[in-house]
Amino acid sequence: MAETCNNSMDEIVDSFAEQNKQDGLRVFVAGGSRPGTDPQYVEEAYNLGRQIIKMDFKLDFGLSNSGIMGAVARGVLDGWNKKQCTIKGYPIQAVTTQAYYDLYPRDDELISQMENLILAKTLEERKQKLLNADFVVFAPGGVGTLDELAYDCVAMQDGFLQIKPFILYNINGYFHHLLEYMKAIAFEGFADPIPFIVVDNSDEISIVFRLLKLRYKKGHTTAEAYANTRQLIYELPYFLKKKVDNTVFVEHIIENMERVEREGSEEEKQELAREIEQAYLEKEIERMYERLAKTGRDTSIVSDKLTKLKKRKIQTK
Repeated sequence: MAETCNNSMDEIVDSFAEQNKQDGLRVFVAGGSRPGTDPQYVEEAYNLGRQIIKMDFKLDFGLSNSGIMGAVARGVLDGWNKKQCTIKGYPIQAVTTQAYYDLYPRDDELISQMENLILAKTLEERKQKLLNADFVVFAPGGVGTLDELAYDCVAMQDGFLQIKPFILYNINGYFHHLLEYMKAIAFEGFADPIPFIVVDNSDEISIVFRLLKLRYKKGHTTAEAYANTRQLIYELPYFLKKKVDNTVFVEHIIENMERVEREGSEEEKQELAREIEQAYLEKEIERMYERLAKTGRDTSIVSDKLTKLKKRKIQTK
């Protein structure tokens, strides 16, 4: 029985990889050219690159040989060098302008490996070319990353960009403040809510990549696309909870869900719905506690700064 199950699993994985090669799914990653203060940022960025190539996806990025973006590209190339025979074509498309390209030494180890380089005439053209990817990952970065995120959100909201999933790679809770700010903007009526798929590490993003390929449905209208993304966000905690280790496959979880939805009893359907709801609520509560912890830390930082400013004020009298 176990042998039959494993054979079935191999067929699913092989079929999945073949479909990806045919579709040529591309991931646009926006992130910082600096590494950040915590080594985990670069480590998880490198792991993101490895996950991209593991799924037989390809990377689109704005070209960088350092920081978060350099780490993502190195992860892709290291994985690609180990499995070139299974992937058609070069795995990275770098898009930049001549002015930015001229900043890099031509003998740089990473830059010299960029076989598929597109030089856009303007930064606006660069952004538009990068948005041809199938979905977007925003990794930790600086104002350039925020600019990219804001541009993409506006383009999508105003109908100039085909609706596609936006993933926030929330390493160390990096996007906590941004998420709160985006919620405030929507709450105050200045924008529509953007359904970001929030993941905290490369293990979670691996699951999201599989769900985007196997379960996500592209909507024909903005409303449909938003609804489908929100459904994926709602179901994601259930997959995170069920995939306890490497012996549990996302494909099997999907198969079981679809079996229940298709031919399960009413009781089974209700139980599945209850488990999905429970997992979602547990994840939301967990994130709420994390945000409270960060807010507390921020409050203590502000309090400390205020104390120092008061001391400086007294000393200047």
